[in-house]
Amino acid sequence: MNGVLCRRIFAAALLVCIAGSAALAQRGGRDRRQQLDVEVQGNTPYDGRFVFVRLRYGTPIGYARYGNWIGDGGLPWSHDYPEGEVHFSKILDELTNLRVRTDGSNILAIDDPELFNYPVAYMAEPGHWGITEKEATALRSYLLKGGFLIFDDFRGRDWDNLQYQMASALPEGRWIQLDGSSKVFHSFFEIDQPESLAAPYGGLPPTYWGLFENNDPNKRLMAIANVNNDISEYWEFSDTGIAMVDLTNEAYKFGVNYVIYGLTH
Repeated sequence: MNGVLCRRIFAAALLVCIAGSAALAQRGGRDRRQQLDVEVQGNTPYDGRFVFVRLRYGTPIGYARYGNWIGDGGLPWSHDYPEGEVHFSKILDELTNLRVRTDGSNILAIDDPELFNYPVAYMAEPGHWGITEKEATALRSYLLKGGFLIFDDFRGRDWDNLQYQMASALPEGRWIQLDGSSKVFHSFFEIDQPESLAAPYGGLPPTYWGLFENNDPNKRLMAIANVNNDISEYWEFSDTGIAMVDLTNEAYKFGVNYVIYGLTH
């Protein structure tokens, strides 16, 4: 897709967001659960489409949306589910030539063999994560065989826990801070200043860190950590008027770049 066409399509998608925000403002707001509910399916068999994969950790549970189950207000790994990935998948479908599943995500355990069908995976709130020996072995294999993992929605001391847990899977790995020259920020959109996307919760400056093959920044990036940030929070609220349109637009760019990088490297 050439750059001009890409920008035109993206601009059209953003107008949808703007229109949704304006309509919400005119109505004076709605009940949060009513405005965010979307129709989603559960896990679907692999069929060649790009599927947003959300990793779960901890004790296996059912898939009820609210209360003490999954979705906002539920278990940490499920924060921003399902609106975050549904909205993002629709943007990804509009902007790229990928065949994208747009009605939800597959939620997989880290050690589920099915994960190897999907080259890109996402984990929210890794600050609450405690990796098992079996998960460490599986995750190491997934990353070294070409998988790409996105860590999102965490801050402060959560970063310490993420580094500690990943050391079990990749003890030789060394996190390297990324800047605007990193290839992942230029795989589709040009993001010259990634640190300019402020977190939806203020106070801590966002930074981006990566794990590379052989700890070499010139080789493949295997995992990226959005430290002090939460891009899926912007995805979740992008059609509600709660978050500023320009911030949600930038957050979509990050997501698209991550997916395209993960699929092409």
